[in-house]
Amino acid sequence: MVPTPAESEAHQKLLDQLDIAQLPRPFKNPNWKPSQRRNKNVKQLLSESSRKEASSMATQANSGVTTPFPPVSTDGTETPAEGDTRTAGSNIAQAAQNLSTMVLEKNAQATLPTGPAVTYTNIEAAPSLHPSQQKRYCDITGLPAAYTDPKTRLRYHDKEVFQVVRSLPQGAAESYLEARGAHVVLK
Repeated sequence: MVPTPAESEAHQKLLDQLDIAQLPRPFKNPNWKPSQRRNKNVKQLLSESSRKEASSMATQANSGVTTPFPPVSTDGTETPAEGDTRTAGSNIAQAAQNLSTMVLEKNAQATLPTGPAVTYTNIEAAPSLHPSQQKRYCDITGLPAAYTDPKTRLRYHDKEVFQVVRSLPQGAAESYLEARGAHVVLK
């Protein structure tokens, strides 16, 4: 059955009407707007966090010292519980904060009687003595040592230094260990 020209024209109109490839599709949604939030780089994040830490340290150090207390009635007609409940609650909260600050300072002084307080940002803190933080150096050359001789317990850098370690006279290894402070004296 061969379609008539009128049928094929109607069929073509229907195809054009249903064809989704001909519809305009913009790449972006016309209602889309860029976000007003700005991404920060690492430098800005670090400076902001150090600023926050400095302000928190300042408020912690000055908590209650510079804050004025509300006027207290001295004629005996009013107690803080009968007065403004807002100021009474803030005084209690302020006193609790002062007390907790004093307790923290007292505990810190008891644990470290001398020297500066060790904090994350304090440059005067002592170096770490944890074994994972200490580098090991070759006893012969002074270069970073990745290996330890099980026989003499000397640290060495590479195989050439290992040959030197094995060719040392009998008492020399002990003197190297003594210089490092790792010698064992049996009594």
